[in-house]
Amino acid sequence: MRLADALRARILAGDYPPGSRLAEIRLAGTLGVSRTPVRLALAQLETEGLVAASRSGGFVVRRFTLPEIDDAITVRAQLEGMAARLTAESGLPPLTRRALEACLAAGDAALKGAYPDANALATYCKMNQKLHSLILDAAGNAALKRAVGAVSTLPFAAVSALVPREGSEAGGKAPLLHAHHQHHLLVEALAAGQGSRAEGLMREHMENARRNLRLILAAGEPHMAHLIAPA
Repeated sequence: MRLADALRARILAGDYPPGSRLAEIRLAGTLGVSRTPVRLALAQLETEGLVAASRSGGFVVRRFTLPEIDDAITVRAQLEGMAARLTAESGLPPLTRRALEACLAAGDAALKGAYPDANALATYCKMNQKLHSLILDAAGNAALKRAVGAVSTLPFAAVSALVPREGSEAGGKAPLLHAHHQHHLLVEALAAGQGSRAEGLMREHMENARRNLRLILAAGEPHMAHLIAPA
């Protein structure tokens, strides 16, 4: 894992809460690397918006407003919707279709039972990420792929934000079943070459991230909510 990825994961996990000062020398010592890769990693996180330059030197972890997160989710929905439309209109390659159908089968299996356990949720999350990645790759638009990668670094805008954590009170099996049903409808539209339908379904599907965010905040759960400023 690259250093920027490692630092991003620590910030999202709450190891460095909002307002924490991230100094190059201290981080280099903690992580066992030189200052140069730390400097480059912090510059990348600043570009992504997770940290901001401090007047006293170094960087500080930012706190996001709810409108900022909503904006990121909206942008992600538009971009993923475009990817779905391009994939459908260009014709779904047989190999990609088989891979998507395998994802659907894996999701069906993971959601069997009273409620998914840790292993089932991990399987579903992996499947979910792969399904979205397959559609994005099939769209064949490098600029679009870069744009999705950029917005995905923000809290609750990543595709993993669609999946609740184990033991979360902010959801249950029903939302997951609904989301996976959307996966089935989406693959159906892609295979049929229905560009507009696929785009609309993907945009609607991405709205699950916004719903999950509201449920997490209402339940007072700590999952990345520490990065969001009180309304």
